[in-house]
Amino acid sequence: MYRQCIAVVDGESALVSVATGEDAHERAVPCSATIDETRDRRLTMLRRIAVAVWLLVVVYRTVTAGLAFNRELLLLYIATGLMAASIGRRQKVFAVVRDWLPFAVVLLVYDLSRGAATLLGAPCLWQLQPQADRWMFFGTVPTVWLQEHLKMADPPWWEVIISAVYMSFFLLPYVVAGFLWLRDRADWAAFVRRFVALSFTALIVYIVMPSAPPWAAARCTAHDVTGGPSNPPCMYRSPAGVPDGGLLGAMHVHQAGAHSFVERISTRGWGTLHLQSAGALVNSGQASVNLVAAIPSLHAGLSALVVMFLWRRVRATWRPLLVVYALTMAFALVYSAEHYVIDILLGWALAAIMMWVIGYLEARWTRRRSSGSDVVEPAGDLAGGLAVESPVDQVGDVADMRGGHHGVQRAQWVFGGQRLDVEDIEAGSREPVGAQCLDQSHLVDDRPARGVD
Repeated sequence: MYRQCIAVVDGESALVSVATGEDAHERAVPCSATIDETRDRRLTMLRRIAVAVWLLVVVYRTVTAGLAFNRELLLLYIATGLMAASIGRRQKVFAVVRDWLPFAVVLLVYDLSRGAATLLGAPCLWQLQPQADRWMFFGTVPTVWLQEHLKMADPPWWEVIISAVYMSFFLLPYVVAGFLWLRDRADWAAFVRRFVALSFTALIVYIVMPSAPPWAAARCTAHDVTGGPSNPPCMYRSPAGVPDGGLLGAMHVHQAGAHSFVERISTRGWGTLHLQSAGALVNSGQASVNLVAAIPSLHAGLSALVVMFLWRRVRATWRPLLVVYALTMAFALVYSAEHYVIDILLGWALAAIMMWVIGYLEARWTRRRSSGSDVVEPAGDLAGGLAVESPVDQVGDVADMRGGHHGVQRAQWVFGGQRLDVEDIEAGSREPVGAQCLDQSHLVDDRPARGVD
């Protein structure tokens, strides 16, 4: 049987039918519930329409203006998409602005760090990293060796992977954050803490200790960088014709038709896909940010951070892919002359340190909150078998046990360090142990104030 009622939703009335009697499992459904269901359905439809419109706008702009390699634009895409998916949920709309603000701050500070480094006047490191790489690889700079043996006149197919992995730095951390924000805000908050800590620590290093990347070292000689300038004119010239390959050293061999000098080739792969506009957009963006931010490699650091954070949150079958991603990023950075090997190792180390430090601080904060609380968590038999509505307080009394209709039939006493056992539960109950309850008035615990063992 059904009854009808008038539901008013968003200022409009609608005649709805509500199941009653047997059709409703002997439970009458009030009109207010029907109104809520109708409103939820409309909001769901509105959210889907908004997300579809958002997707069309993103696709249209991508087709007309290129991929969103600009991080600020990507952040805008993610924030507006999350807002579209949160229509009708006022708190979530405000949460988008509040929660994603740290990312905007990091990006702003990162873009301003170049000016801060120049203002501070700290000398830039030019020769330390190539010397370190030569020491680790027996007199060879890996970037020089890789471009000698692998760089072709025209980018091969695998350079598409190199360019894509390199550019994933500008996309993946924010995509992961967006996924976590929708799935589990606790995981999202944990990721943000590590992301912000790693980024700001790296930014501080960039400001107080600027360091030049390999592509810049290939354009400058020791005379050009006397005194450690952070923005010498030699950085903006072509590496062709620089004596002895600049600070990196000359290439002794090269593939047929390939340039005989080390060059920045992190975006060459886009030409294979006829996406030269994407490469040009990336190059223009690279020219507007801090160019002497090699130590530590934030590309390598954030990639390692994503891998370490997701390691226990994904299935085991996905973990090899995470490792391959981090190693491919490292290869791409060295081969394309974006970073030295020492930069990558320091980036990985910094990511591991930040994971440990933030994890330690989170655990310490949790312990402090627990120790400052008026209650302690139940343990022993109570934790394993009975449903506890309230925890055990510090004076040793047992909290209310609810959820069933049966109780302990006789009093139990605990002497000294003996264990509090639960016995003589009334037989015949169909409820599981966790649904039975204890009569607190019959339980006595004379141990010191430390909760139930």
